[in-house]
Amino acid sequence: MTAPAQLPLIDMSGVRERDPASIRRAGEAIRQACVDIGFFYIINHGVPQPVIDRAMAAAGTFFAHPADAKRQVAVNTRHRGWHALGGALMYEATKPDHKEFFSIGLELPEDDPCVVAGQALRGPNQWPAFMPELQPALAEYYQEIGKAGADLLTAVASGLGIAEDFFLGKYRKPLQRTQMVYYPPHPPMAQADQFGVAPHTDYGCITLLYQDNSGGLQVRELRNDSWVDATPIPGSLVVNVGDLLAHWSNNRFRSTLHRVVNKSGHERYSIATFFDPTYEAVVDPCDLGIAAGESRYAPVAAGDYILKRIDDSMAYRKKQ
Repeated sequence: MTAPAQLPLIDMSGVRERDPASIRRAGEAIRQACVDIGFFYIINHGVPQPVIDRAMAAAGTFFAHPADAKRQVAVNTRHRGWHALGGALMYEATKPDHKEFFSIGLELPEDDPCVVAGQALRGPNQWPAFMPELQPALAEYYQEIGKAGADLLTAVASGLGIAEDFFLGKYRKPLQRTQMVYYPPHPPMAQADQFGVAPHTDYGCITLLYQDNSGGLQVRELRNDSWVDATPIPGSLVVNVGDLLAHWSNNRFRSTLHRVVNKSGHERYSIATFFDPTYEAVVDPCDLGIAAGESRYAPVAAGDYILKRIDDSMAYRKKQ
């Protein structure tokens, strides 16, 4: 099984087993991918296929419900719940994204210290009473994809030439956000500036995406100034660098423009996980070995940066 030449395919089995040589090999492959294009596939990532299948089936069932039902769990100020069609406008885009999505985060009770302190984006998830099977399916996926993200960051650290456990302390209470995403078929008379997701870079550290076999995800390849298809590969996850990791690495790792156009003629489903540090984790290139005089970015709390990007792109945030 091979991926398109532009997007490398990286085997994570040895990383999961904590084999030092495998971590070094994967780290070097990730480093090369992140310097060249900022996207790659991973296989043997540890997320059981039955867990993926249950979450994907739940996505299909949830989005098939009428809008009046889904509105019962409409997105709240914690960025949890259902986002209706047209609710996301990427920066510099002229039209809202042609998609719906349902978002969850780290499940925290109302008496958790972070919630009591009023930390943004923290708290319990919203689960629909009309679909009780969604919570166990998506919560299990959230847990398993988080493990895959933690394994991945071990290799990322190796590729950056820093301690392999560097990110561990930054993820005690991660701002991990997992979203089921539904793309209706692309409107046949749509204009050229209408996308499932308009060209954008992700906000955070790393993104892990499971996509169905519909296709439609494209990555901007700067070397040839062209769009590259991230063709679905069975059993794989697509991984990309977000702006936060690009800043952390002082632009050694690239966050790359990507977009979705669902021209399959049928519905497209995916589950995107934005695997980001705890809110107060300080993102500072100097912590990754960059001299103070060479750092391009001032230190910033991960949560403050992510919150601003969400505020800038989500229509519901502008109504507050």
